[in-house]
Amino acid sequence: MQRTDQRAEETEVADAGGAADGEGAPGWPRFWPLLLLGAAVVPGTVLYFGGRWMETPAMQAWRTVCLAVTVQALPFLLLGTALSAAINAFVPARVFNRVLPRRPVLAVPVAGAAGVVLPGCECASVPVAKRLIGRGVAPAAAFTFLLSAPAINPVVLTATAVAFPGNPAMVVARLLASLGTAWVMGWLWLWRGRTEWLRPAARYRGHQEGGSRWREFLAGFQHDFLHAGGFLVVGAMAAATFNVMVPPSVVDAFAGSPWLSVLFLAGLAIVLAVCSEADAFVAASLSGFSPVARLVFMVVGPMVDLKLIALQAGTFGRAFAIRFSAATVVVAVLAGVLIGGALL
Repeated sequence: MQRTDQRAEETEVADAGGAADGEGAPGWPRFWPLLLLGAAVVPGTVLYFGGRWMETPAMQAWRTVCLAVTVQALPFLLLGTALSAAINAFVPARVFNRVLPRRPVLAVPVAGAAGVVLPGCECASVPVAKRLIGRGVAPAAAFTFLLSAPAINPVVLTATAVAFPGNPAMVVARLLASLGTAWVMGWLWLWRGRTEWLRPAARYRGHQEGGSRWREFLAGFQHDFLHAGGFLVVGAMAAATFNVMVPPSVVDAFAGSPWLSVLFLAGLAIVLAVCSEADAFVAASLSGFSPVARLVFMVVGPMVDLKLIALQAGTFGRAFAIRFSAATVVVAVLAGVLIGGALL
């Protein structure tokens, strides 16, 4: 022990001597002047060449799309995080037990139907679903609401009617296909879902007895918004990259085939990440595609897109987001094709 203490003291003396001799303080490399020079030169060089590159037409388009997706979704993300924090802080758990049936298999259709009367965007539904699980709601019911709320609420259905004037069948087809997808995914989670796929933080405790509800509301709002906002930006950047990189000729090549057009518009809905309140107008502009393919675009988009995958990964974990998103795409495409083939 004495030898060990002596060696430690000798090491401290040597470090102090080295620092006094100008050889560098502990933790600093001896070539720190080169680092200072690089810190002064490199950022200026990057800004000079990067600034010229950012002024190209392609990068201007990329910035426009990225900013548009972010600004379009941000108000709904604010609304959703505020609503989720309020649910966690102020709503007693017994409220959900009274509204939803105790059997999860019956709670799924009730939660899906609730999306008809609760306006919300896909960005808002993710934190709300997280808080519902934390308040004791069955995950299957919470995930059903997550899918149905942004797809069949009155704002979305009204926008669809305006985008497709004189075509009420499109509105009905969107309602049935989206609601059916949400129900099937809820029941599928009951059948094959596993709670270990969910990040532990997604199972929120709810209100802590004895604590300040307003303080808990502010803490929950700040945590959810900052956490989900970063993933929203990542998804917007991915959507903007696709818009800039894929030429229009590639889009036209898929419009001629019925099945390829369905699959292409399903993939396009995922990468474009258009808000559910506006995607009907985008679908209406794709006049070269069949009505069924455009219906699939509107069914898939509010349930699975790049920003939603990023939000779900940040909220519930990657294990959940990958499995849930992949299954939702398959169910949504099949529902869109079946309902669209029967009504359109």
